[in-house]
Amino acid sequence: MKFSPLKKVIIILLLTLSAIYVILPSKIPVKIHFGEFDIDKTFTRPGLDISTSRFSINKDFELILGLDLAGGSHLVFEAKVGSLPDAERKSALESLRNVIERRVNLFGISEPNVQSSSFEGKNRIIVELPGVKDTKEAVNLIGQTAQLVFVEIGTGEEPSFGVQTDLTGADLKKATVIFDKNTGKPVVQLEFIQEGAEKFANITERNVGKPLPIYLDNVPISTPVVQEKITGGSAIISGDFTLNEAKNLTVQLNAGALPVPIELVEQRTVGATLGAESVEKSITAGLVGLLMVLIFMVFAYGKLGMVADLALIIFGILTLALYKLIPVVLTLPGIAGFLLSVGMAVDSNILIFERLKEEWKKRNFADALEVSFGRAWDSIRDANIATLVTAFVLANPLDFPFLHTSGPVRGFAITLSLGIAISLFTGLVVSRNLLRVFVKEKKND
Repeated sequence: MKFSPLKKVIIILLLTLSAIYVILPSKIPVKIHFGEFDIDKTFTRPGLDISTSRFSINKDFELILGLDLAGGSHLVFEAKVGSLPDAERKSALESLRNVIERRVNLFGISEPNVQSSSFEGKNRIIVELPGVKDTKEAVNLIGQTAQLVFVEIGTGEEPSFGVQTDLTGADLKKATVIFDKNTGKPVVQLEFIQEGAEKFANITERNVGKPLPIYLDNVPISTPVVQEKITGGSAIISGDFTLNEAKNLTVQLNAGALPVPIELVEQRTVGATLGAESVEKSITAGLVGLLMVLIFMVFAYGKLGMVADLALIIFGILTLALYKLIPVVLTLPGIAGFLLSVGMAVDSNILIFERLKEEWKKRNFADALEVSFGRAWDSIRDANIATLVTAFVLANPLDFPFLHTSGPVRGFAITLSLGIAISLFTGLVVSRNLLRVFVKEKKND
């Protein structure tokens, strides 16, 4: 189905209005005093909360700031590796760091910084979590060993008389959160590897009609009663879970058990390292630069420049909305990546408009516009691909050891990549259709 340029512009405007809703703050104070007319209210922008039996979406559309802008949590764990031979301590510490990093990433925190440190016989893991002010929840997630076991009830009447089976978290393939069709409450679904599925089938066959307690770190989390032999390698852990508790449990199970015990030796909530004044100056500088670009485009290209400015404003709205939807933890290097992508967005329009000047001399405006977009695409594509390759190297998503893995550097690369992707959309789709509508109106004049 093909849409006319006018319909495409309407779709773009609707998309922009949706993005504006997302970027609005959750609390909007409105104070108007004019004679007898008096309004002093705070309006709340609702988020997005959708839960079904297959998925759950809960978004409050808040912008998350990094440690340098808004602070977060700083945790230090000491690894108990004293019982290990010296040759195995380094690998155990690295394995511990990897498990903790997986847990943090699965927890949904962007740009975490997880480092290992060995000094004067102290082996420690340092964890920095941007935007996380609840250190207790983070400590519980990271510090638990997540040892999952199934226990068969013995001759006694209490679960404590049970016998631990050979089915453990090591037999687990993955854990996911689903919703019970009858109660609508969140439960945790377990899928076992082939060997674990066989163990589970044998255990359930021996315990039909009996409870089969499930323990996590020696604490019973569920005591289901086996109704029949269960084949297929799947099980459900039900209980009075909140959605966050169920998610945290799946994070622990999927990340695996900690290879060595750890002890929390330091925890604190850290403030912004740059300070409010530095942040304010950085934002002011960015706004001034953006305003100068908008003015330059108008003076250099007239009405075409005004269209480019409108596309640039839409670019900013869509980018900020995407930061909130993903979400992206915004740091000062991340802001720098966004501002650089603004330059790339403007650069696309300049290439197109300069080509348009040449083509307009040879043909009518409408044809010249289409030819300009087509011929300028090669330069736009090559420039953006080169920048995306650089951003890929900086982000280092494959964790190559010979490349940098700094959180701020990755933040710069992520915001730059997102900005380039949106700038291509606004430059080649938004600007093009706005100009097509503008050309049609011009021909009717």
